[in-house]
Amino acid sequence: MQMMRDVKFKVPAKLFRIGEIVQHTPFTRQTIHNYTTMGLIQESDWTQGGHRLYDETVFERLWQIQELRKTKTLSEIRELLGCDVESMNLA
Repeated sequence: MQMMRDVKFKVPAKLFRIGEIVQHTPFTRQTIHNYTTMGLIQESDWTQGGHRLYDETVFERLWQIQELRKTKTLSEIRELLGCDVESMNLA
């Protein structure tokens, strides 16, 4: 059986629901929601049912926020991380 070496697959990015993030971090569902509406983290996509989906970079960002929270306010963190206040989702 001959192998097809020229065939490449595009592996889809893993997207996480808030519940999965809560399972693997010390943050609550409400905190994840608040950080999203504040613009500290951003969803990558939405489910058909309207639920937020986050890519794997959210874990690094949450770790950064957790470390900064030891000495900074959320407003200071937003400024430090360069969060665009104009793009905040305040719905």
